[in-house]
Amino acid sequence: MKPEKVPAAITTFPSSAQIVPEPLGVVLVISAWNYPFLLSIDPVIGAIAAGNAVVLKPSEIAPATSSMFAKLLPEYVDSTCIKVVEGGVEETTALLEQKWDKIFYTGSGTIARIVLAAAAKHLTPVALELGGKCPAIVDSDVDLHVAVKRLAVGKWGCNNGQACIAPDYVITTKSFAPELVNSLKRVLERFYGKDPLESADLSRIVNSKHFQRLTELIAEKKVADKIVYGGQTDEKKLKIAPTILLDVPQDTALMTAEIFGPFLPIVTVEKIEDSIDVVNSKTKPLAAYLFTKNKKLQQAFVANVPAGGMLVNDVALHLTNPYLPFGGVGDSGTGSYHGKFSFDCFSHKKAVLVRGFGGEAAARYPPYTTEKQKILRGLINGSFIALILALLGFPRERR
Repeated sequence: MKPEKVPAAITTFPSSAQIVPEPLGVVLVISAWNYPFLLSIDPVIGAIAAGNAVVLKPSEIAPATSSMFAKLLPEYVDSTCIKVVEGGVEETTALLEQKWDKIFYTGSGTIARIVLAAAAKHLTPVALELGGKCPAIVDSDVDLHVAVKRLAVGKWGCNNGQACIAPDYVITTKSFAPELVNSLKRVLERFYGKDPLESADLSRIVNSKHFQRLTELIAEKKVADKIVYGGQTDEKKLKIAPTILLDVPQDTALMTAEIFGPFLPIVTVEKIEDSIDVVNSKTKPLAAYLFTKNKKLQQAFVANVPAGGMLVNDVALHLTNPYLPFGGVGDSGTGSYHGKFSFDCFSHKKAVLVRGFGGEAAARYPPYTTEKQKILRGLINGSFIALILALLGFPRERR
């Protein structure tokens, strides 16, 4: 919160300049259900650190965590300026009707549009932490066993695919796809056993509604025919096994909408370089992943793929670095947080310039003559000679 001194320009000599962070005011944090504690407390910490009053609306889809916040948070923080509001659509709608100084929302693009429309009525700034179809490109030159382990834990180890940064689909070459599929099968069996529905290490689907949504994605025959591994379901336990699909038609719901579940389609291309065009044919993802030893491919990936963030030769770990901003771009969101970026997210950077009563320049004031215009142009261009002339009072001012 300490003011940051910055250089003063020659045009305002003598002067001092600083940037003063100030709290935005009263902010609303609407969190998600998939990591209900972290995605609530992380932005709340940033908002408090920046000096704001906060209302937290936890997700009603994770009711245990929501009630925990409502019960415990008031015991440890000042409840006059940090509030928890529980509830569903009705309560959230009522909150969005109020005027806030910022709204921080984590969730789906569909609800984000509702949040953004409500915020627009009051010109309220927003941070939208969304998702999208996060791609993972796998080159044939990789250490395959290491790459597949990282890919698997980043997909199924992250809430069984119910994570905004989980790989949504894989791109590899036609010739390398069979080897990649076989390696994935071996690793998944090692991780989750022969019957993954019985594995204690595999997350459940969050509720029946999302279970139904996911099973419908693979029910279509032209999708079901492309399953090369997995596909088992247990509605009573809300469990769906890790599922690999190969070359699913691009016009299916599985390939057009964010999956947010345990299905991993593999898209094949002739050359690995073609994968960049495949990624860019879709909306900008929250995260993009590349597994390769090829430095040229890596450089092309970083330079040409727009994404909220990217990681080379691993999955998801970029969000653990507090010195990197975490956030989306385009359809995957706007604004970023984590570490000091959370403080910045909930602060206004106020520009402050301080001058004394010396350093008067006659050229600043009308009537404007040709001589004055020359000195002013020189000052704008940073001319030291123009500064000296201005400080000496040229052209001479008539009193």
